[in-house]
Amino acid sequence: MNIVVRSLSDQTYEVVRRRILVGAMQPGTAVRQDIIAAELGVSKIPLREALGRLEQDGLLQSYPNRGYVVRDLSTDEASEVFALRLKLEPSAVAEACRRATAKDHAAATAALEALEAELAKPDGDHVSFNRAFHMALVRPGGHITFQLMERLQILAERYVRVHLEPNGRDERASREHREILDAWIQGKAKVVEALTANHIRGTLADLKQQLAG
Repeated sequence: MNIVVRSLSDQTYEVVRRRILVGAMQPGTAVRQDIIAAELGVSKIPLREALGRLEQDGLLQSYPNRGYVVRDLSTDEASEVFALRLKLEPSAVAEACRRATAKDHAAATAALEALEAELAKPDGDHVSFNRAFHMALVRPGGHITFQLMERLQILAERYVRVHLEPNGRDERASREHREILDAWIQGKAKVVEALTANHIRGTLADLKQQLAG
């Protein structure tokens, strides 16, 4: 019985999460739990579990007597999340490239190819595939590092979607990703660290301009 409930919770989590990340549920929108439950055919228990996880991910905010609301995007939050990524991710990716095996190289290459294929689709889930690629670069560095970086990636996801909206951003991101991956596979740790830092720094600069406007 618990397995079924957990499965329904996971499915509900993925559906609502995707709607938020693709902009189908806009910031400030109230989550109509009755409508979602009826639409997905789930009861209140798995729905509440899913919404609780989404709040932990930073996508929803709960209010007494109001339920859940999609969190607003903010320059302050973006600055905090990406500043933390800038402090931790470049060195984590650089360390991972020193430890990476041929199997890790293949996995990271496949993750980037999957991301590029998703970016080519008009309704692709490029945000999730973007996280998968970045995490493939971190994975060889160790379990705890991976967990910390994954948490930051999750918090950054909806800002990544906003960042990639303007024309040409996906091409630039793909070019930067390819440069990072090539250096990572070659084990050029210092180059990887510098490229990753520039990639994150550029994204944050773009976001500050977008959110301020």
